[in-house]
Amino acid sequence: MPVKIPATVVTGFLGAGKTTLIRHMLANANGKRIALIINEFGDLGVDGDILKGCGDETCTEDDIMELSNGCICCTVADDFIPTMEKLLDRENAPDHIVIETSGLALPQPLIRAFNWPEISTRVTVDGVVTVVDGKAVNDGVFAHNVAAVDAQRKLDDNLDHETPLSELFEDQIACADMIVVNKADLLGDAETDALVTKLASKARSGVQVVRASHGALPVDVLLGQGVGAEDDLANRHEVHHHHHHDSDHDDHHGEDDHHHDHDHDAFESFIVERDEIADAKTYAAQISDVIKAHGILRLKGFVAVTGKPMRLTVQAVGPRVDHYFDQPFGDAPRASRLVVIGHAGLDRKAIETALST
Repeated sequence: MPVKIPATVVTGFLGAGKTTLIRHMLANANGKRIALIINEFGDLGVDGDILKGCGDETCTEDDIMELSNGCICCTVADDFIPTMEKLLDRENAPDHIVIETSGLALPQPLIRAFNWPEISTRVTVDGVVTVVDGKAVNDGVFAHNVAAVDAQRKLDDNLDHETPLSELFEDQIACADMIVVNKADLLGDAETDALVTKLASKARSGVQVVRASHGALPVDVLLGQGVGAEDDLANRHEVHHHHHHDSDHDDHHGEDDHHHDHDHDAFESFIVERDEIADAKTYAAQISDVIKAHGILRLKGFVAVTGKPMRLTVQAVGPRVDHYFDQPFGDAPRASRLVVIGHAGLDRKAIETALST
């Protein structure tokens, strides 16, 4: 069976920073061919125009598809499924598909659409990323411009005009596999830490809450979660069961859309080399413990297992560790190398020691 193409769903309120996050991802795609589906509500696809001008080799006009006639949730059969099929049928199929939902659309109905028979065997939901405006959420208003959000809702009679933003926010958190606390630079360290802890307590077990400024997240953190969310709908149900699906216009108003190289300093990565291990299952459990102890976001690489001719590939997203034997070492050195990725300030020496003993 062909390998399914992974798709990441990016959701979040108007102004949270979804477009900025995606633009940063494209500018730092490291050769990964990424296709975008942008959900616009209204006649002008402002976000699409911005993204088409990014000029990156992974961001050609052919790689961007726009749904211009309403919320994805409400147009699954007529719009979303045909758009997905068009992407999947291309001779140069993408390595990864990223879907930006409109800011008030609930992600759950979109995730369910991945079980439609037309696409279910060809694509999988790699993960749902909910972007939040850290400053707004910390202030208890959920969006940096509540009046603008309400104005967007009132433009269309099909939208739910009454549901409080707090309830829509809870639904976005309930569906998330990763929560990005954006605009962390507008908060102090103590405020950011408190908000991260609060959101983690509201999310499902195992959901990562990461902080970012100007949407700058390493691609290896944002993509490659491997969740398969379409098979996990029971655990990410709508908390409030709304009768309507909401939508907004462009997401970039009020944001700083410029590229900030210094934001890369918020994350760090390093390589740990070690000798052969004795047992794969035991070492996987050890890796999980190290990740939990140090708040590591991603860990990947391969190790040599004593007595085994095949190398053991290890991939960890948070405390979830997958491992499998992928290929013989052959004449190559029986080396063990693990790449560790996390927020800046990791205790590198302690992590190296813990992974090497």
